[in-house]
Amino acid sequence: MIENFEINSKDINKIKKITNSEKKFRIKNLELFKNIGFPNKKIEDWKFSDFKNIIDKNFEGLDYNNVSHDIKKINLLKDFDHNYIFLVNGNLHSNNFQHEDKSKIKIKSYDKSIDNQINNNPLIYLNNALADSGYFLEIEKNYKFKKVLIVYNFFTKNLKNKVLNNKNKIKINKNSELHIVEYTINESKHKFINNSYENIILEENSKFKSIYLQKDKSNGFFHKFIKNKISINSDYTNLIFSSGLKFNKLDIECDLVGEKAKCNILSGLFLNNDEHQEIKTRINHLYPNCKSYQKIKNVLNSKSKGIFQGKIFVKDIAQKTDAYQLGKALLLNDDAEFNSKPELEIYADDVKCSHGSASGSIDEDSIYYLMTRGLDRKDSSKLLVKGFLNDIIEFIKSPSIKKFVETKLEKQINYEY
Repeated sequence: MIENFEINSKDINKIKKITNSEKKFRIKNLELFKNIGFPNKKIEDWKFSDFKNIIDKNFEGLDYNNVSHDIKKINLLKDFDHNYIFLVNGNLHSNNFQHEDKSKIKIKSYDKSIDNQINNNPLIYLNNALADSGYFLEIEKNYKFKKVLIVYNFFTKNLKNKVLNNKNKIKINKNSELHIVEYTINESKHKFINNSYENIILEENSKFKSIYLQKDKSNGFFHKFIKNKISINSDYTNLIFSSGLKFNKLDIECDLVGEKAKCNILSGLFLNNDEHQEIKTRINHLYPNCKSYQKIKNVLNSKSKGIFQGKIFVKDIAQKTDAYQLGKALLLNDDAEFNSKPELEIYADDVKCSHGSASGSIDEDSIYYLMTRGLDRKDSSKLLVKGFLNDIIEFIKSPSIKKFVETKLEKQINYEY
């Protein structure tokens, strides 16, 4: 039971180099957070992920003071050539863009300038009040990255009962393109909370693709709010493979603010034991002739819980909208749980919008067929699980990155069987 998580507005004075207006904004958000506290199931957006109850069961105390972010050695992936940004406990540690024209790239620690967004989410209030780390990345116009960018999200061994708050911002200017892999490495064996706010801006005719996954299982509790602005003829794709986290909630909001903007959100997760993951999306179609595509697939074992809350909003002027949304779950036993809440809010009359949700157990006829071909029941189940998740992996075009993600996901599946 959390008893000692108290934040005083005087603590905001400890944050260096902030203006008076930024300080007032932080204090305002702190008061909003203190009035509500950690979100619970009484808040509609948290009805399936009672965060207050979850942290009460898992933490005896919480501390938001800074922790050391010095590390002695950086081990980089050798599976494929890449650029990298290295974050340690949310702080920008180092970066290397050796495969690119560095004059086209701006990178710096987040400068504490606040995007004055008030969102009815207590964890965003907390982030707005206390965030003191993160990074800002900008790609100049008319530049396409030659190699993928790996964002190493590294957490140190000394994290225990900590609440980390960080803000990141990525801006991709006109006619530019960036692919990133956010790769989480957690060396802490203890429980902690990482609370992130990410702002991604795609200017005209730009492309952005991101892949989320982690190295190993983690006792961390992760929350990330991602605000995307997708301009005319721009293309945003988010592929989520965040299996293995103790708790994870991704809250993704996409504003399609120009004609022919595209938004794709896809997820393939394998969850086990008490792992709890939620993907919540809101796709705002604000201009005509835009497309969005969402497919969320979960394989749920033991006492795991998967949630998908997805909303498609279509403004009255957003004619010719094409929006698709599907949540599917494969339940491996009776203790697993999947909750789906699809929503459509449409004010235009010339649109093509659809949503669906389905869950069920492994098909016994398919198991029997594979066993007649020489596989045992265990290997038959594993093969069907891989097939269920494979169509999400197929959205990865690079053979080397696809193989890397397949290996990580297969490791998760093999670990549980």
